[in-house]
Amino acid sequence: MFTTEQTVHTFLEFFRERGHHVTPGGSLVSPPGDPVLFTTSGMHPLTPYLMGRPHPLGSRLTGLQRCLRTTDLDEVGDDTHLTVFEMLGSWSLGDYGGPRSLSWGFELLRDGFGIDPGLMHVTVFGGDEQVGPDADSLRTWEEAGVPVESTTEENWWSNGPIGLCGPDSEIFVWTGSGTPCGTPTTDDRWSEVWNHVMMRYVRQSDGSLEPLPRPTVDTGLGLERLMRVLQGKKSVHEIDLFQPWRGILPELWGTLDETSMRLVSDHLRSGIAILGDGVTPSPNGRGYVPRRLIRRALTTLWGDERGRSLSDLPIELIEQTLGHFRQSCDPVEVRSVLLEEEHRFGQLLERGRKVVSHSRFTGPLTEEDYRYLHDTHGLPRELVVYLSSESGRLSP
Repeated sequence: MFTTEQTVHTFLEFFRERGHHVTPGGSLVSPPGDPVLFTTSGMHPLTPYLMGRPHPLGSRLTGLQRCLRTTDLDEVGDDTHLTVFEMLGSWSLGDYGGPRSLSWGFELLRDGFGIDPGLMHVTVFGGDEQVGPDADSLRTWEEAGVPVESTTEENWWSNGPIGLCGPDSEIFVWTGSGTPCGTPTTDDRWSEVWNHVMMRYVRQSDGSLEPLPRPTVDTGLGLERLMRVLQGKKSVHEIDLFQPWRGILPELWGTLDETSMRLVSDHLRSGIAILGDGVTPSPNGRGYVPRRLIRRALTTLWGDERGRSLSDLPIELIEQTLGHFRQSCDPVEVRSVLLEEEHRFGQLLERGRKVVSHSRFTGPLTEEDYRYLHDTHGLPRELVVYLSSESGRLSP
């Protein structure tokens, strides 16, 4: 069975042997001037080079990048979603094309990681009113003998309404029991592990597509989702990276149901990683993300037992998390920030209980109530919902 460390080494060595230079994994924090607060994908730091700027390491690159996404926050706790995660990637900056990238991807999954081709399924871009079908990718997969499903929107990658875009081909692995059935768009037991984007265009503000002078290939493989497959786990929360959390949290805070265990370990681990990159909790901007994660974790912990505290969290868990993400921040300082945020949240809860218990809020809360509580008293909606559930009052 592959460990996470072995998997990363195997991936990077595979591409190094094929002429790729390893890029240093960057911070979760986006560079100055970037409109996005955090790095959301492996290609994010490479955007200028995908647009055409020469990269100092050459035209073939590979690497591991830590990423953060909050758009899926409400889905954390299912089998596949995490807040902070890592992406393995390979990039061709005007060097080789999509077919070679796909062939290497198939080779690595089959021979390097030992995944049975019979458990693979892929999707390719089937064309739309602006761009024809991705015939090269389709032919590559047919020659490899891997079943293919053609789609439109699902296999068109874009960096937003304007900017870099192009057709992509996604590789899925069967995670269900028994013989694989259906297709990736009809059965969610097909888990996406690797996306290969043929970056060929820049979409203009009028919707037109301008061909890139130097087409590139950008691939991203979710490390934790791959580990779920390689280690035969039901969810990403059961892979080796989370075992220290799953072993220690029940000892600290008693039995947590599975959803709570997943949310608490994800949010605290993600909060530590964000603090490790120098972002501290605050009421807005970047700092609101670690604040929200830490407070969501505390809300879950205190739902059953108010006496639980982050002061119980062993320093070893903080050290392990910072070490995994290659961060040099002092774990004692990170622990201090966690405890300070817990104290602030406890004070806010006490103030919030007094406000919400006012006679004005005796019935189910309305949208007007939520706006008033937020704008006048600084109480976020999810906190008000938590306080309402404490009192047994249901909101609409």
